[in-house]
Amino acid sequence: MYVHPIRPDLDIKLVPVEMRQEESKVAVLLNANAKRVDEKVRRALTHVVPEGDLFLTRTFEEARAVAETVVERRYQTVFTGGGDGTFVGFVNEIYNALERKKAQSPLMAWRAPRFGVLKLGTGNALANLVGASPMRGDGVVDDVLRARAGQVHGVLKLEMLVAEGKRSPFAGIGLDAGVLNHYVELKRTLGHGPFGSLIKGGAGYALAIAGRTIPSYSLRRRPEVEIKTRGIAYRVGPDGRPVGNPMGPGALLYRGPAIVAACGTVPCYGFNFKVFPFAGTRRGMMHLRVGNIGPTEILPNLYPNIWHGRWSHENLHDFLVEDIDMKVDSKVPFQIGGDAEGYRDHVRMSVWKQTLELLDFHSAQRV
Repeated sequence: MYVHPIRPDLDIKLVPVEMRQEESKVAVLLNANAKRVDEKVRRALTHVVPEGDLFLTRTFEEARAVAETVVERRYQTVFTGGGDGTFVGFVNEIYNALERKKAQSPLMAWRAPRFGVLKLGTGNALANLVGASPMRGDGVVDDVLRARAGQVHGVLKLEMLVAEGKRSPFAGIGLDAGVLNHYVELKRTLGHGPFGSLIKGGAGYALAIAGRTIPSYSLRRRPEVEIKTRGIAYRVGPDGRPVGNPMGPGALLYRGPAIVAACGTVPCYGFNFKVFPFAGTRRGMMHLRVGNIGPTEILPNLYPNIWHGRWSHENLHDFLVEDIDMKVDSKVPFQIGGDAEGYRDHVRMSVWKQTLELLDFHSAQRV
């Protein structure tokens, strides 16, 4: 049944699908709450995007209404601007709207749009993955113009995972989610005060890590995590190759203390932090990484080895999995797509049965 070989050296950015047809209907969806979605960006986009195709949202309710409009108008391409969380939010709302339309009108052909990612977030994991242009100059505007002119000749077939009903390229519990939760708490506490502008973006993340995350994880007892597979799973070694035989449903993958347990279908988080070096090496599977490593060991090895996915440790465990169930003996921080989701003691994550198409700007003609 599982006939595709594991390919640890595969770079998922190098397998674009040729896209021949020209773009005619392009929508741009912006998250007005994102730091980089400012008046300058909005004004620049109004010069290249018709007024009716440029959407600015501030709430989940507005995003849901925009998603309904996108599906109704049958846009061929939809750009999102505001970071990975913005992308995840709009993708979920659009696919949820598509499912409602298919249920209401099953005889009509409802097709998902292709997606483009504008580099307007803090970490920009997906924007980096597809080679989106930086903000300097007219990069963001140029990406939209190239798409509308049919100059982006490839798409990336992106696999996603599903956690708590949300589709996302990554999700996890523990240290990484703790940083996000601490950052959210920091903004909630100080974001509206005199230092509010100083704690947004990278500076805020650094303050959250140094002031909250590392101290809290250095002092607290590490939670006990149990992970079982609900599908086929492989343990993989530091080179990404399988170790031992494949494991079937119900097999215990890990039981013990852990500082982080996360899954990804793309190699990197924001800032090209390669957390999941084996993501994309086998279709239909995501990379599960479990670590029981203290901050004092992580910090001196963080760059370049950990950052570039080249670090191995006896307490760093890697798997390729289809569907897993995580149980924790206490509530721990949880994140989906880079957005803090509070605290959980039980999480299920599985590979989404569909793929979506992302414009691949590595193939775009730079003119």
